[in-house]
Amino acid sequence: MNSATASVKPALINLLDFDRKGLQAFFVGLGEKPFRATQLLKWIYQEGVVEFDEMTNLSKSLRSYLKENCQIQTPEIVTEQLASDGTCKWVMQTHCGNRIETVFIPEERRATLCISSQVGCALACSFCSTAQQGFNRNLSTAEVIGQLYLAQQRVGPERRITNVVMMGMGEPLLNFDNVVAAMNLMMDDFAYGLSKRRVTISTSGVVPAMNRLNEVCDVSMAVSLHAPNDALRDQLVPINIKYPLAELMEACRAYAKDGPRKHITFEYVMLDGINDSLNDARTLAKLLKNVPSKVNLIPFNPFPQSSYRCSESNVILKFRDVLHNAGIVTTIRKTRGEDIDAACGQLVGKVQDKSRRHLKLQNAKAASNVV
Repeated sequence: MNSATASVKPALINLLDFDRKGLQAFFVGLGEKPFRATQLLKWIYQEGVVEFDEMTNLSKSLRSYLKENCQIQTPEIVTEQLASDGTCKWVMQTHCGNRIETVFIPEERRATLCISSQVGCALACSFCSTAQQGFNRNLSTAEVIGQLYLAQQRVGPERRITNVVMMGMGEPLLNFDNVVAAMNLMMDDFAYGLSKRRVTISTSGVVPAMNRLNEVCDVSMAVSLHAPNDALRDQLVPINIKYPLAELMEACRAYAKDGPRKHITFEYVMLDGINDSLNDARTLAKLLKNVPSKVNLIPFNPFPQSSYRCSESNVILKFRDVLHNAGIVTTIRKTRGEDIDAACGQLVGKVQDKSRRHLKLQNAKAASNVV
C-alpha cells in the first residue's frame, strides 16, 4: 500500500441510513448499549439536533467518535414552489447532484407529504411524466427519510406532518430495503411516531415485493391499477406483463387479510376514451369484488408530449356511481398543486437519464407512426 492510498480517509457514516434496529446494531458494534439508538433518534427526529456536541446524554468519548466518523446528512432544498391552493413542491438535491421532488399538501385536518423513492423511474407507465424521464438510481434511506426531515423543518413545529405517502418519483418496492428502513423511522415512537394507517406505500404491482412487505412492515397499501383488464393494463402499466392482474389481486387479498379494517386503495387515473367507459367500470367492480377495496379516481394531469386527455367530469361521476352501486367505496381525488406541476403523475425532477428511456420511447412512437 503506498502512502497516498494509506492516507485516504474512510467515508463518513450517515446515521440517517439506519432505523432503530440498525442503530442498535451499530452502537453494539462500538461496545455501547442498545439504548443509545433511542437517544440518538430522539435528538435527530424529535429535537432536530444534528450537532453531536449538543447530544448531552451521550458520553464525551462517544460524541467524539461520532464527530470523527459519522455525519447526519440530508438532501438540500434548492427550489421551493408554492401553488395557489397552498401545495408546496420542493426540488431537493442529493450529495451526488441528483435532483428529486417532494410535495407538501396541507389540509384543514391533516398535512400530507408525498415522498420520492428513486431518481426517475424504470417502469415506463405511459401516462406518468416521471416515467418518461428514465431511471437513474435508488435513493438511500437517508435520502428518503431526509425528505420528511427537511419538510418538517421547513413547515415548522406549528404544523406537524400527519401523513406520508410514498407516491413521489419512483417505484418504492424496487428500492425495498431503503424504503422499509425509512418507513420504520416514520412509525418509530422515538422518531416521528406516525400511525401505520398514516404511512402509505404505493406500488405499480411488484408482486414478490408486496408479499415480502406483508411479512416485515405493516403500512397502508395503494396500488396503481389504472385498467380493469390485462390487455389494457399491459399498455398503461407495462409491469403488468410480468405480474398480471390475477397475481396482483392475489397479493392484494393476502396483504389485506389481517383485519376487517384493512383494505387496499386502488389508484385509477381517468383517461378520456381509454379506460373510462361504463363497461370498464363494471369490469373493474367485478375484478375487485373479493378484495377489500377503496378506489381513488384520479383526473389525468397533462404534461408535455402526452397524448392523453382527462376524462370529462360527467364521465368520471358516472364511473364512480357504477363502483358505488357495486358496494365499493370510491372517491375522486381533488387535484392539488397543478399550477406548479405538483399534481399526481407530473413529478419530473431534473435527473440525468442514464437509461436513455425517453429516447427509446420517442423512437418507438416514431416507428409506430410510419405507414
